[in-house]
Parts: sequence; structure tokens; C-alpha cells
Amino acid sequence: MPYHKLPILEEKGFVVLKKFGKPVPDEEFRHMEYVDWKSGGDTNFAPIASAFGDMECAGFWDHGKPDKDGIWTNNAEVCPTLVEWTERVGARYGRVRTIKLEPNTEQGAIKNLHADDNNRLNPEGEGWVVRAWLQLTDNPDSYMIVREDKDDPSTESRIPLPKGAQFVVDSQRLWHAVWHPGPGPRYALIVSFESGPDLERWIDSQLAEQPVGA
Repeated sequence: MPYHKLPILEEKGFVVLKKFGKPVPDEEFRHMEYVDWKSGGDTNFAPIASAFGDMECAGFWDHGKPDKDGIWTNNAEVCPTLVEWTERVGARYGRVRTIKLEPNTEQGAIKNLHADDNNRLNPEGEGWVVRAWLQLTDNPDSYMIVREDKDDPSTESRIPLPKGAQFVVDSQRLWHAVWHPGPGPRYALIVSFESGPDLERWIDSQLAEQPVGA
């Protein structure tokens, strides 16, 4: 039985939404407990929801479950705006984390292009797991690079990352990494969501009038 996937992601594998309209206080994402976890560059992650509420970033499959039904960690007490953002989507969520990415180069970002393993242990017939990003720092000269084919630049799109940028990516299908020239680290919220009517309704409510990104 096939997975349920979102029609809006069928063509490009990603959709850019309008900016988040509510300010996120810096202390919510700068003062959490971060774990040294590398993914797509010099990164650290602060787990907000994990497989069983522990302060770790491992895939849910390490605990015998798909990337769904995350349980809040102690970090959730520090970031009520990010918890509210996640819950307001209304879809089943798995891993909820903020990422801290140190400055890099365009060449380094392309070298770090990777695809996520979102759907290991995901039962057939359920919703395909995709990821949503909320940009927390203002980095308009930084870009999420996505490619259908890792080694083919003609399949590439770039999503700019001003503060409040929201976008959803089928990050198991698309190779992706962020080029962040700096200065200072880049912070963003990343949430694994199950595809289905709830996520589709939220995306429809957040569509930008003029989508950004090539």
C-alpha cells in the first residue's frame, strides 16, 4: 500500500510559505541545551521532542519507532513559541529540534548535500514524513540549497533564509544543505511532520501570495 504524500510537493519536492508573523525571542533558541550532532556542516542541535523525551538526536528507528509521535524534552519548557508553532500545525510530529549552523562556504555546503532518512519503519499506507523549517535568525544572504540529483546543478533550487522564513521539504527525496556565509551562527527550527489532511490544511493556510525560491 503506498504512502500518503502531499500533491503540493509532487512537482518540486518543496514549498515556500509566507513568513511567520510572530516574533520568536532569542532566548528561546539560544539558551537551550545543545547536543554536538553533525548534519550538513558544523552543527549542533537542541532536541525539543525526541523518541522518548530524552535529550538526544538519534533517529526514532534506534528506538524501534518511526519518526512520529515525538515526546517533549526539557528544552520544550524554554521555547513555548516553538512548541506552539509545532502544535498549531495540527499534524503528527516526530523529531523537533533547533539547529545551530556555523558559517560555511558555498562549496562546503554543496559538498555536504544529503538526503534524510525520514521514513525508516514508517508503516506502508500511512503518511510520508517530510520536514518543515522555521528560520529563527535573519540570514537573507544564506540559502537552503535543494537538488533532485545531488550531482546535477540543473536540478537545483535555492530558498533564501530571512528571519521568519517557513518552508516544507520532502527531505528524503531532495538532497539539501544550507550555505550560510555568516557572520555568526544560523539558527532554525526543524520539525518532522506526517503528510496528511492536517499538514495539507496548514500549508494551504500559510501559502505566500508570491512564492519565493527558484
